[in-house]
Amino acid sequence: MGKAGMTGRQIVLSILTAIVLLVSAGPALLGSLEQQQISDRLELYQTDMMLQASELAVAAGEDQFVPVQSILIGQSPIETGLKAYQDNRQTAEKNLERLQAQAVQLQTNMDEGADADLVAANALQQLQVLQTQLNQVQGNIQTEQTLLHQLDLQIGLLQVAQGNEVAAQRTWEGLEQLNDDDPVKAIATIATVLQGLWAEPVAIAPDAEAQINAQLTGWFRDRALTRLYELQGNTTALTALQQTRQTTAQQVVTKLALIGVGPLLGCLIGGGLLIFAIVQRFVSRDKAILAEPQAKTWDTPWDWEITWQVIIVGFFFVGQLVIPIAFQLFKSQLALLGSSLGLVAGRFTAVSTLFVYLLMSVGAIAILYTSIKEYAPLAKGWFRVKLREFWWLWGLGGYLVAVPLVIGVSIINQIIWQGRGGSNPLLQTVLEEGDSLALGIFFLTAAIAAPLFEELFFRGFLLPSLTRYMSTWGAIAISSLLFATAHLSVSEILPLTVLGMVLGFVYSRTNNLLAPMMVHSLWNSATMLGLLVLGSSV
Repeated sequence: MGKAGMTGRQIVLSILTAIVLLVSAGPALLGSLEQQQISDRLELYQTDMMLQASELAVAAGEDQFVPVQSILIGQSPIETGLKAYQDNRQTAEKNLERLQAQAVQLQTNMDEGADADLVAANALQQLQVLQTQLNQVQGNIQTEQTLLHQLDLQIGLLQVAQGNEVAAQRTWEGLEQLNDDDPVKAIATIATVLQGLWAEPVAIAPDAEAQINAQLTGWFRDRALTRLYELQGNTTALTALQQTRQTTAQQVVTKLALIGVGPLLGCLIGGGLLIFAIVQRFVSRDKAILAEPQAKTWDTPWDWEITWQVIIVGFFFVGQLVIPIAFQLFKSQLALLGSSLGLVAGRFTAVSTLFVYLLMSVGAIAILYTSIKEYAPLAKGWFRVKLREFWWLWGLGGYLVAVPLVIGVSIINQIIWQGRGGSNPLLQTVLEEGDSLALGIFFLTAAIAAPLFEELFFRGFLLPSLTRYMSTWGAIAISSLLFATAHLSVSEILPLTVLGMVLGFVYSRTNNLLAPMMVHSLWNSATMLGLLVLGSSV
């Protein structure tokens, strides 16, 4: 291709890059700054499980459950639970203050724009953009306020469990004064019910049981119902509830062990492997596992413009802009089709998520193929997949090493972002989804489809392409950063970059895509299973 053609390509790529940054990736990353991380929600789910599990040791009073309580839920589960909810409330308060300040600033900007002599042709459009942003922020404010009210309901019940009924009454008092708008009205109603149950004298609302069952879940519901049945003298209902609490507690203890012991073992084994590899690096030097990977594995025939083209056009422009927009345009028609096929809301979301991901993968791979087909046949090391090798051993080892690294970085990351920065929306959906078929489809998307495509793209193509211009370590770092950024959540960039570096290192050592695919699949599978366990216990 001549010089003019290359210049034309550069212009087109520059325009598409600007579009991606201004319309898709840029706004998505900035928007994630205003979103909550799923980690806060997960902490409360796990706290709720801890509280439910504590009922087993307290109610049964059997010695064999004391070690279980000490290991899984600690010596003071109520105190621990109260602190977790209060910490979460403080985070929500900070987020609310930030959102309110943002709303004030947006309103000020709108007022100044409306009062000014608007001559510019795009002035009205700018006001409309500001109004859209203000509406979004106001919606986020309402969501955050509702969360605060719900946390107060639960904090009050934890204070009661501590024997501090005066503090609980103060916590619930403010909720009674809420407006009559749903869902706030429901919170005000249940707050009145709870106040009556622990008031002096007691005041039992006629629909107390129905309100408790409708508005509370898990340990909090059981605590309120226990108080109600005790006050009513309803021994039959109380006995049935206590039996249910014991059964639930036994199940939750098993689930806590699953989600607690698994990562702990992973951290211990992975940490041991990591220490061994570091020591070996100083002993064996160039022959060590952590020695500088060699870039000679790949002979890259194309230049940086082809790499740029594949990433921007294939992954970001087609995969994350064109296809999602096209899906939104036809979403209503697809929803009708799904309804005619008997797909309920959760299953339609799962199927559409998989469908869009497959379309994105096909589109990106099509751009990849058309971009490099003129260089065929490629050298032997490219996109290599070999079953008859020890790739599975590298896959398992890579996953175990990734566990302590990513968990450690995630803890630091949580301190940095203080619950903000967004998360993959699929995680929240899986956490709240109760349909087994929908969950199976989500699992297929995360554990099979994502590892196959993303490893082919980021490790199979991007990492080797970068080794033409930098060391293998540099290529691993840059490809990992792009891999993390492509998930469009600011708070996930640091931990996903670390995960990406493990994936890249495993691939550079094996030159077999099956190895990083296995690491990626194990990571996503473990994440999904943890969410399923947490979600099933609510």
